[in-house]
Amino acid sequence: MRASTAVSALLAAVLATTLALGAQAGSETPARSQVEKTFLIPSSEGYGVADCLTTPGSACGQTVADSWCEAQGFAAAGSFGVAAPEEYTGSVDLPVSKPSERPLRITCRD
Repeated sequence: MRASTAVSALLAAVLATTLALGAQAGSETPARSQVEKTFLIPSSEGYGVADCLTTPGSACGQTVADSWCEAQGFAAAGSFGVAAPEEYTGSVDLPVSKPSERPLRITCRD
């Protein structure tokens, strides 16, 4: 009689564990979505960082962009460089005639 009680208790424990694991597998939380925000900075911003930010892949550009993003509450910069016309058309008062006058772009991410 004791053996059948022990087997029943063992089966009940296995069943409870299986049910608990199945419930956990179905209740996984979705991954947090990546948040990105792009900032436009006038090319004549006065900080003297335009040369760094306009050189693709530069170490100083990455440092400046990361610092900018951290100051804005983001983790790091995803990309940086000269903004394309479609990124700022309608947001500046005067037409931009020279590429060197185009705003700078820093895209920050969490």
